[in-house]
Amino acid sequence: MPVPLGSLRRPSAAVNAALGLLLVAGAYWAYEIVSGPDAGTAASASVRTVAVQQGTVTASVTADGSLVSAESASASFVTGGTVTSISVRVGDKVEKGQVLAKVDPAEAKRTLAAAEADLDAARDAVTRAEDAGTDTSSAENEVTQAGLAVDEAEAGVTGTVLHAPMAGTVVAVNGTLGSSSSGSSSSSGSSGGGGPSASGSSSSSSSSSSSSSGFIDLADLRRLQVTAAFAEADATRLKEGQAATVTWNALSGTTQTGKVVAVDPQATTANNVVTYGVTLSLDKVPTGAKPGQTVSVSVVTGEVADAIYVNAAAVTTVGNRHTVTVLADGVREVRAVEIGLEGDQATQLISGVTVGEQVVITTAAGTTGSGTGGFPGGGLPGGFGGAPPGGGFNGGGTGTRGNR
Repeated sequence: MPVPLGSLRRPSAAVNAALGLLLVAGAYWAYEIVSGPDAGTAASASVRTVAVQQGTVTASVTADGSLVSAESASASFVTGGTVTSISVRVGDKVEKGQVLAKVDPAEAKRTLAAAEADLDAARDAVTRAEDAGTDTSSAENEVTQAGLAVDEAEAGVTGTVLHAPMAGTVVAVNGTLGSSSSGSSSSSGSSGGGGPSASGSSSSSSSSSSSSSGFIDLADLRRLQVTAAFAEADATRLKEGQAATVTWNALSGTTQTGKVVAVDPQATTANNVVTYGVTLSLDKVPTGAKPGQTVSVSVVTGEVADAIYVNAAAVTTVGNRHTVTVLADGVREVRAVEIGLEGDQATQLISGVTVGEQVVITTAAGTTGSGTGGFPGGGLPGGFGGAPPGGGFNGGGTGTRGNR
């Protein structure tokens, strides 16, 4: 049956409805463009409440570190020469003064013999001057110099034998039989070294690992400690005696308590990052712990017992003013509060609230687009006029997040 021409010219109710929806969508899109990020952020924010509680508030700082010996030493020959004997190997336990290695003493003995001959000649010169009744001052000076040379030569002979400067465990042997070992012109004693039994070695004591090494390196494995590098902002909160917890990365589930024993007064800068070295003692050394193992360190910098506290996210700070929003009978009230210790997860409140009151925390449910805006992930089904199908208009600009 032919349709009357007048009927084709009259829009149907369905077409009118579709046009109306498009007009509404267009108006909403324009509103999003004009309103910017505030509308999107407000829509994405969620609100919850938490109770004011009473208990212990703890603040701590963390860093990565490593396990080192509390006392170590690097023993090196005073006199250079060809290595003829090595009496120890890695893992051996040695006593202070024990012979570790030797070099060929032949050259040192020849030097000593020549020095002793010069001393005898100088003494003979003094005797001749006395017999002749002439001035003996020059000859006596020669005797003094020759005597010093003999002392030095004797030390050279003694320096061909390497002694342990401290009791400990051999952790490295940096030489082999038949190799040439250079001598050290001086030696420094460790806290466990010094004295005649330690002659023929140079040693150093350190509470941290060192890149330098001697012919044989020793360490006291019974006394292990931790060294860690803390960020400069965290280091300002550290002091001797603070409690710490050390967690081993290589020993699954292994932790041990300890305390801070020293904070380096001098900073270390690497790749424009400033850190301070911190040494920590262990209350007990766990089974399987070895020097060089990596650990994670957490140091308690503050603790308040029986404190009134809230989740840190509930406190809003503007300048020196701190506030919380209290919810009571459906009514919100912003209150000024005085804060105490700012802990890792909670903040102590000295005044302004009581235990049990509900405070508001506003959290972000997601990130919304700002800038040119658009429909945030929905739009018109099927799109219109080239819009992304099923996704609405793409949002743009910088993402905004709600307060945590």
